Amino acid sequence: MAEKLRRDIKKRVVVSGLGMVTPLGVGKEEFYHRLFGGECGIGEIKSFDTKDFTSHLGAEVANFSPRDFISVKNLRRMDKISPMAVAAARLALEDAKIQVTVENRDRIGIILGNAFGATDVTVQFAENLLAQGPAVVNPILVPNTVMNAPAGHASIELGFRGVNTTVTHYAVSAEIAMAYAAAEIRRGTADFILAGGVDILSKFYYESLTRFHALSPAGGGKEGSRPFDQARNGFVAGEGCGIVCLESMESAQKRGSDYYCEINGFGLGSSICGPTQWPRESAGIEKVITRALKNSEVTAAEIDAVYAAANGGKYLDAAEAQAYEKLFADARTKPAITAIKGALGESFSGGGMRACALALSIKEKALPPTLGLVNPVLPLNFVANKKPDIDIKNALLSGISFGGTYACLVFAGRGEQGE
Repeated sequence: MAEKLRRDIKKRVVVSGLGMVTPLGVGKEEFYHRLFGGECGIGEIKSFDTKDFTSHLGAEVANFSPRDFISVKNLRRMDKISPMAVAAARLALEDAKIQVTVENRDRIGIILGNAFGATDVTVQFAENLLAQGPAVVNPILVPNTVMNAPAGHASIELGFRGVNTTVTHYAVSAEIAMAYAAAEIRRGTADFILAGGVDILSKFYYESLTRFHALSPAGGGKEGSRPFDQARNGFVAGEGCGIVCLESMESAQKRGSDYYCEINGFGLGSSICGPTQWPRESAGIEKVITRALKNSEVTAAEIDAVYAAANGGKYLDAAEAQAYEKLFADARTKPAITAIKGALGESFSGGGMRACALALSIKEKALPPTLGLVNPVLPLNFVANKKPDIDIKNALLSGISFGGTYACLVFAGRGEQGE
């Protein structure tokens, strides 16, 4: 049965378009050159005052003009988060060379990960409601407090009418959204699905993370993002949106699409962990990755590269590194491991941006460096200070969340099976 699924190009899912609004640029060209060139999107927060906080760094989206992507009429109804999602969705469709028409609009959908939503609007709505009552609340704010607002605005602006769903699952929201979308493509419920994640920085959100002692420099030391490094002391908060356009391999071949790669399979799971804690042990991570490999019919020894979930947190990075040490212990060639949250920060729905980067890695045969990594926690094959050339046949995208939830996807390059 598994072999039949593998040969059936109707049920093989490919990434045919990329769209992103990130701290390292808007669109795939700028994002690729800056990320893979070793630039960092982290700096002093500019959108709000951090003088009363112990942390001051963030990865903010800059030089993004929503009017370049959204009609003025619809933009007036949006908050901060939705324009990022709409712009990334438009870019992904354009990159895939898909035009929304009367004939296909009911077969185009969006499944978007969104961990915390429009925290800026939600706070404004609550403050006005409590201080002055419902009569003074701006009615435009109300629909934007809903978690599905970004996906809803994307479908309204772009005109498609297929599946429209939002996944809210902490730091694996985007990864689960992409797994869900891949499953829907396999089932044939849509021809094209835009999938990924979006989240924003706001003062309320930032202060909450600070009070939970999640942000660097938790526990002291110099503030900064250091995935997998022995000197890590918490993560740096980020924002942004990354969306991939998914379709069946059959569809891509009929359209003559120069698609990026294939999503072979995925694994989902969890382990016992406090709701605001990262996993302390690696067993749950190992099980989910093993599940993803089995679902994809790929062995650990066949994985060439890993896009890790590490964000500079004390426990997450240690547990993830331990999982890779055990999973790849018998592999003759150890996979190259990179963690791009050192450049983009932790946005919790950043799995969409990481998926876009992974697709570009497969196409360009290169991996971006792990910024901030100097002294690794374990002697693994980390990509540290340079952009290595690598022919990626199979790669792992790891998603690990506080609360002990995991989602891992296996991406594959364009091989003879797909031609």
